[in-house]
Amino acid sequence: MDADVSESAGPPDGSDDSAAGQRASQAGDGSGAGPEPLAGHRHHWLRWTALGVSLVVLVAAGGGWWLYRKLDGNIRTDTSAAAELKAYERERPATVVRDAENILLIGSDSRAGDNREYGRDDGGSQRSDTTILLHLAADRKSVTAMSLPRDLMVQIPVCHTADGKATKKQFAQFNWAFEFGGTACTVRTVEKLTGVRIDHQMVVDFNGFKDMVDAVDGVEVCLKKPVDDPDAHLKLPAGRQKLDGEQALGYVRARKSIGNGSDTERMDRQQQFLGALVNKVQSNGVLLNPTRLYPVLDAATKALTTDPGLDTLKDLYELVRGLREVPTDKVQFLTVPRQPYAADPNRDELVQPDADRLFKQLREDAPVAVVPADRLKNNKGGADDNGKNNGKDNAPADTPGAAGPSPTPTYSGNNAAADLCKQ
Repeated sequence: MDADVSESAGPPDGSDDSAAGQRASQAGDGSGAGPEPLAGHRHHWLRWTALGVSLVVLVAAGGGWWLYRKLDGNIRTDTSAAAELKAYERERPATVVRDAENILLIGSDSRAGDNREYGRDDGGSQRSDTTILLHLAADRKSVTAMSLPRDLMVQIPVCHTADGKATKKQFAQFNWAFEFGGTACTVRTVEKLTGVRIDHQMVVDFNGFKDMVDAVDGVEVCLKKPVDDPDAHLKLPAGRQKLDGEQALGYVRARKSIGNGSDTERMDRQQQFLGALVNKVQSNGVLLNPTRLYPVLDAATKALTTDPGLDTLKDLYELVRGLREVPTDKVQFLTVPRQPYAADPNRDELVQPDADRLFKQLREDAPVAVVPADRLKNNKGGADDNGKNNGKDNAPADTPGAAGPSPTPTYSGNNAAADLCKQ
């Protein structure tokens, strides 16, 4: 069999190509002289091309896998919170609307580790400096972000500390829940307050927030007056300007140096900044540009501590995939209706029945509308500066004196499409 197989590249059967025959003869005479056969050269080039392409594909695939593993490994999982919530499952509210999701975003004010430059580290204790209940509509056509004041007086249930000790049930300011029992205690406090089932939770720390802002090359804000706040590490002139991560952190944390110094105004500022951040990500094509998206994902995943249901890149992708098409004017921010607490004006309490009506809308995935507070106050059925609805235009149908079907409840707030410098 071997003798019948020719190693020379000859002409096709029946051809009379003398040049090809001559080349074949030269190639087989053992002298090594003469040019390489044309077909052999082509095959040789194809083999190297195929090898090069294969190598590029393997490197790209390997690099992609490495990047995926790196991002995936950035995310921290809070297994202790998951265990605590599971132990109290019977007390938790049921899901009302399938496919709607409620995520609790918690901004930690821990001064431990890299965050010590923002205040004294008192042994690793932390409180929830910012807490937002993020409601994703079942049809993924709108997002509502409701802030909960840190000084809101609420019932905090029995929780467990990091060393397993049980705390007592007590009426206290909201951000103590995070200090007492961490994420699980905060989730259970919010669920008891609102009746809304929390599907997932995320904790974001100071440095993670800074890195996310830097990853999108800063975010624009508009200041009516200059700011000089050493405590917040912030010094800015008045007017429109772009803040980097460090400046942005000072901007959302500052309290006494901007506006009237109230926590309500600070929450409004935080909501406005988050809206501007969302707008920046969507308008600059970050989500569609891998070279710009990776730094954002890297910063975001490093900043997060989540429940086991959101602790992989795949989980997070599935969460945000349906939100890419949400118009920025349908990404809404508001604060739960509140007013100074009767027993201590330095604390807050809910305004009723406004707060319960808002909680019901979120539970049932019903529409909620927000407009700037000054516009709402100028309309019949307006609201005060605390987001309290005062007129019958916004009252539900079962409220005495309400006429006709209930319109969409309206609260003071903003959306991500708003240009705050033009308001």
